[in-house]
Formats: sequence, structure tokens, C-alpha cells
Amino acid sequence: MLITTDRLLLRRFRVTDAPVLAEYRSDPEVAHYQSWDAPFPLLRAETAVAGFMAADPDKPGWFQYAIERIADKALIGDVAVHLHDNLLQAEIGFTLARAFQGQGYATEAVHAVLDRLFRLQGLHKVTGECDARNAPSAALMERLGFTREGRLRQQTFIKGEWTDDLIYGLLATEWLNDDHLDVV
Repeated sequence: MLITTDRLLLRRFRVTDAPVLAEYRSDPEVAHYQSWDAPFPLLRAETAVAGFMAADPDKPGWFQYAIERIADKALIGDVAVHLHDNLLQAEIGFTLARAFQGQGYATEAVHAVLDRLFRLQGLHKVTGECDARNAPSAALMERLGFTREGRLRQQTFIKGEWTDDLIYGLLATEWLNDDHLDVV
């Protein structure tokens, strides 16, 4: 199960990806707005990768796409999709190693996954949620056509503090009727 773009291959995780996953998830700046703490031990990464490998992108639950840069076959991040039980809605999330941020890779990867979700899987809606202080994640979703649907005040207690969450949504009709080629 592969998705390709000009620069990226989105694929299943492999056992050999665990050390790189542990490395980028151990970066305090990468982990700052995420649910995990840094450092992210190798054993935890191996357990996570085993779960990623067992998941099915066409069945309800979480599926994690590994983002591989085609030029050097480097694992640079991941895109997570939580497919709802109705198979018509999903939540999306993304993480990119710091060395690869700010180069359009996350936008390109998420764009490709959204295209698969709407065009191939026929989803009705995809949502995204981020810490209100995470301006780059909010900007990425807005660049891809998501609408900010709300702000949940002090919604999440994480890393010792209450944080506000921004809620975004994107409908199939919006995705299929707009030209998204200028984004990537």
C-alpha cells in the first residue's frame, strides 16, 4: 500500500524504522505539542511500529503512514489517520522530524493522504485537531483547505498544563471541487 508524490513515498512502517521513529519523537521540539514525552525510548518505538504494521488503512482505527523521502529513502515523519467506524469520517495528524520541517514535506504528505481518503476511500469528512499554540500545524491545515470549526478552551491536560485545542474540518465536496495542486 503506497502513495507517491514528486518527492515522497508514503508507505507502511517497517521494523527497521523503529530507531528513526525513536529519534525524531525524542526531539523535545517535535514532541512539544504531541501526546508523548521526549525521550521516546527505542523499546516504545519498536512497540509502536509493531502496532503500525498490524493496522489496516481501510478498516476502522488508527493507521500510520511512514513518510519516506524518495531521494535518499530517509524516514522523515509520519501521517496518522483514525478512520471512524462508519468508514466515512476520519481524523488526521502528522509529525515531521525537525530537520525536514519548513520544506513543504508535511504539506505534500498530508495532501497525498487526503487525496486518497477522499478520492479512493470516499470519505465524507476529515478532521484535524491541534494545540492552539501550534501555529505551524494550524497553518498547514488551513493551507490544505480545512476550515477552523472551533476552539475548545482548556480542553486537554497535557504535560502538566491545560491547553486549548483548535478543531478543523474538511468536507469531500470542498476537496473535490477545489484545485489543490497549487499547495504542493
